[in-house]
Amino acid sequence: MISVLLVCTVSLIGLFIHHLTGYRVVAFMLLVTVSFLAMSLDILPVLVAALLSALIWDFFFIPPRFTFTVGTPEDRILLSMYFIVALINAVLTFKIRQMEKEVKSKDEKANAVKFYNTLFNSLSHELRTPITTIIGSTDNLQSNTQKLSDADKAELLAEISVASLRLNQLVENLLNMSRLESGILQVKKDWCDISELVYKTLQRLEPNLQHYRIDVHIPEHLPLFKLDFGLMEQVIYNLIINVTQHTSADTQITIHANGVGDTLVLTVADNGNGFPEDEIGKVFNKFHRMKGSGSGGTGLGLSIVKGFVEAHQGTVKLENLPVRGSRFTIEIPTQTSNVNRLKNE
Repeated sequence: MISVLLVCTVSLIGLFIHHLTGYRVVAFMLLVTVSFLAMSLDILPVLVAALLSALIWDFFFIPPRFTFTVGTPEDRILLSMYFIVALINAVLTFKIRQMEKEVKSKDEKANAVKFYNTLFNSLSHELRTPITTIIGSTDNLQSNTQKLSDADKAELLAEISVASLRLNQLVENLLNMSRLESGILQVKKDWCDISELVYKTLQRLEPNLQHYRIDVHIPEHLPLFKLDFGLMEQVIYNLIINVTQHTSADTQITIHANGVGDTLVLTVADNGNGFPEDEIGKVFNKFHRMKGSGSGGTGLGLSIVKGFVEAHQGTVKLENLPVRGSRFTIEIPTQTSNVNRLKNE
């Protein structure tokens, strides 16, 4: 139906202009139409369009008009060549599209294999450490109950807790990356208090931040923003975890949030050593880990940050600060509400 309607529409336009352009120009218009259809549709409707356009050009435009009789040998050759060219064009264009699909499918399969091989290699290493810690600490608690002091037991329990949190983080990153890769990620937006969002995330990270200085700057009258609370909590969580993995103890982490028009601007900065310039463009790539970085993490955290922010139609960038440290800046255009301001007033 699309093929027939488009060919008929172009033919109708040709009827209005053929006395100005000549009937041969109409043939080029119809040929372009068939080419356009070949880029979009399957082979059968394209062949129907090629046949129909040839018949319409013959009946309505080639003299003598309104008959399938072709007056001159030149026009007979033109009609034959038009039909042949239209068919060859349709078939070749369709074949090219099929080849492109096959190449794309092969590339997707190759990327999928590479993704899962890298994921397996990364997780097989990263999962071993917290699991070994949990098993070792549990065995000590079970087999040496009488020999262990209360301080020893508390230390082993603390090790189990830290390892469990690390294991949970690895699993969460894996699940989140799977959601991004499969394309099933759904953003469920609702009104969010940015202050609540930030402090809830910091509360989750309290065991990791005992030796860091945290500085939060959020205006009291900052409006509510329509965001997916869960996704944005994971974004802030991953950014702060990234800071703890690449900076030393006693580093200052500064979180700043503000609204610029209908855009949320959220920054997470630190006064550490910053990033090498050649690493800044790679940090959001899957499985990328900085050269010389210690153990810990799969290289998925920042790629998840990028994916979740882009799911909100926002952007995230990394830059080194002029004096010392680095800063991640997130900008998300979204709806705002002044309920917070009215409540505080």
